[in-house]
Amino acid sequence: MGLLGGGSGGRDDKDEGKMDRAKGRMKEAGGALSGDKGKKREGRSDQRKGRAKQKKGDLKDLLS
Repeated sequence: MGLLGGGSGGRDDKDEGKMDRAKGRMKEAGGALSGDKGKKREGRSDQRKGRAKQKKGDLKDLLS
């Protein structure tokens, strides 16, 4: 078990991050098409969360 918890290294965080980024891109595109600024903003937020999770996974891999 690494310093940041979890036994699978950073793979799970990286995978979750990729999914969050993809979900965010879909929400942002849907918001742009429909003119829904809230959905577009939510999509960008999901993408930022995804990038953070991916970086956390990279850090776990580095430290394990």
